[in-house]
Amino acid sequence: MSQTSLSKVEPTNVTFLTSSKTAIEKNLVIALESVFVIDDGETMLVQALRVAPQERGKGVVGVLQRFCSDLVKSKFPDVKVTRLARDLLGPKDFQKYRLITKQGILLVRFRAEELKLRLSDLGLGDIQSSLSTSFKPPPVRLDNTAIRQLYLTSDRMHGVLPNATIIQDSQPFKLLPSNMAILLKKDIDWMVDDVANPTVASLCTFPYRVPIGDDWYSLNINMFGKELDHVQQQFLCHLQRHTATLKGDVMCQMYLEPPLWKPMMEFCRNILNVELVKEYTKQCVVESDVI
Repeated sequence: MSQTSLSKVEPTNVTFLTSSKTAIEKNLVIALESVFVIDDGETMLVQALRVAPQERGKGVVGVLQRFCSDLVKSKFPDVKVTRLARDLLGPKDFQKYRLITKQGILLVRFRAEELKLRLSDLGLGDIQSSLSTSFKPPPVRLDNTAIRQLYLTSDRMHGVLPNATIIQDSQPFKLLPSNMAILLKKDIDWMVDDVANPTVASLCTFPYRVPIGDDWYSLNINMFGKELDHVQQQFLCHLQRHTATLKGDVMCQMYLEPPLWKPMMEFCRNILNVELVKEYTKQCVVESDVI
């Protein structure tokens, strides 16, 4: 168990080992959960809840969540809200949680070398002709100063972001300087279609290795906005930028507005010739009051 001071606005991580006799005898970790304190100390962000298959259905999740919640409240008494992302929610869940947004998840796979050839063969002009409308000026890549100005000192992003919330992977952050300090420490590429009048924005992680096999990488993209042509344009820009020097397999996961999932899936299949790994999946980003 480890934690850092709230003044640094850094994650507080908790790993939990149940008192199962088998787990103790074999020194196994059978459940874990990560907890981050964000939003100027008012929000507990829960993620990475994992339970070993043989321990599921035994109440481990409830014990783990209560333990983490009590720990956070004892160290950070100003925490008022819990935020998390859930794949499946039933009617009873909506009695407990408030919905921040729903996201479609598009997961595709490709060889970096093959994608680069495909993009080269198509040419930017041919890609443009395949889209619903012609491209406007290219997306703008933002540096740290421009990010702060656009997201923190104006309300121009409020119509683009869901509930004025930046979601990076599955982590929801309010538009606060302390949260931006966390995000700007990460290797993320920020884009927007128009700084003066944004309609689509995106955050893309830099490729990182994953333990699937040799030369496997992951690339995660969060898309905000509903303009399909701008979403396609920023998607292509991220792919071109982040696969230029890669060699190997890439798992690319994009979070986007649910209505855009099908046209983006068709674009990936028919234009880019990449493999669809999963059919449509969605994720609900929710919050509840800390009791």
